[in-house]
Amino acid sequence: MTIELNNNIYTDGGNDTETTPVVLVHGFPVDHRMWDECAAALRDQAVKRGVKPFAIWVPDMPGAGEGPIPSDEDSGGKDADGAFPYGLDRMADAYVDLLHAAGYGKAIWVGLSMGGYLILDIQRLHPEAVAALALCDTKADADSADMRLKRVAIATDCETTGTHEPVMGFAVPSEADSTVKQSDAYYRQFETWINEQPADGIAWRERMAAGRPDLNDVLPNINVPVAVICGDKDPSSPPAVMKPVADAMTKTDVTMTVIDDCGHFSAYEHPDQVAAALLELVKRVG
Repeated sequence: MTIELNNNIYTDGGNDTETTPVVLVHGFPVDHRMWDECAAALRDQAVKRGVKPFAIWVPDMPGAGEGPIPSDEDSGGKDADGAFPYGLDRMADAYVDLLHAAGYGKAIWVGLSMGGYLILDIQRLHPEAVAALALCDTKADADSADMRLKRVAIATDCETTGTHEPVMGFAVPSEADSTVKQSDAYYRQFETWINEQPADGIAWRERMAAGRPDLNDVLPNINVPVAVICGDKDPSSPPAVMKPVADAMTKTDVTMTVIDDCGHFSAYEHPDQVAAALLELVKRVG
């Protein structure tokens, strides 16, 4: 395993490798803790519905939380502009290696925002390891040229000054945001989580995302169960962005859940509703 991951096991499912684990992949610029309440709700709802216990994992991405920050070499090298063109692929390999090392062949992969990029890349590189997908508040597009430059500039700023300020906008609400995001509790929580991230780790994830490939070509080839989940007030991945993603997956049945009065971090804002949609996906896999 070239890239090392810090895995967080919410429930081990009895370590039954005949079952299918659920792997929750967090968004940027926070870590696995954004899934805490949703993971607990998924576990509790499964118990109430009599669903056979299954493992729930929430690894930290490289550079997030306790996740080690890979070297440039382990990331596959940098482009001339400072982006990592193979960073996403290396990370996808690491997640699948983690799964196989525990004795599992497949997982139900759930990715929110940047986590969605990862699980689509797992589908591209390791379709045999995919039992189902849940795409939450994300997209398949690569960055525009301007966004790529912006990410690399943020990465350089974080590395050279140790600042978290360029990504603090994820904590700051606008008048158009959801009720939860406009709350003091949301701001305080996300401000704390962002400030607790290593600045170099934020930079690694920005360079990785800047260099990622366009993944739209993956969508028509997906033939496993899929759930698409988004908030109606998500500023970057609203239903208008997520519906074409769902429609592009023509070889499978896709369920789409739009959560009212919900922003970008749907699993944090409305954990019970996201958990309910995920449990339905688990039941479809069986």
